[in-house]
Amino acid sequence: MEISDLVQPHTVFADVKATSKKQALQELARRAANITGCAERDILDVLIERERLGTTGIGKGIAIPHGKLPGIDRVYGIFAKLSAGVDYDAMDNMPVDLLFLLLAPESAGADHLKALARVSRTLRDKERCEKLRGTHDADALYAILTEETAKPEV
Repeated sequence: MEISDLVQPHTVFADVKATSKKQALQELARRAANITGCAERDILDVLIERERLGTTGIGKGIAIPHGKLPGIDRVYGIFAKLSAGVDYDAMDNMPVDLLFLLLAPESAGADHLKALARVSRTLRDKERCEKLRGTHDADALYAILTEETAKPEV
């Protein structure tokens, strides 16, 4: 599974305005509703319920909010770069400015986990995150996210 399997250019957003974790999740839910056709409230409820289990703020300014949602047939990814970091109760207590939302069907077992692992690997790349933070253009964000690390030719 590649990042390009999860996000498309229209699901990547630059300079999203939010002043709190709740507001960031609300904004992601609003955008996800337009993309998935699911109710914004249902998406937000899933995200808030997941946060109650423990923060999805993994550190270094990154959060991967996620959940399983009835009514969708595939894994959806939505990436948002906030215009300013917000207090997210992250593991390292640092503000979060890069969010990668994953929504999976209730029946998605391994696919959901594979998507989480792929997003986590992608955003652990310090250089990639620096590039993401250095741009304010959604198309550029998409290109950086989906750029695969060069593999040596044999």
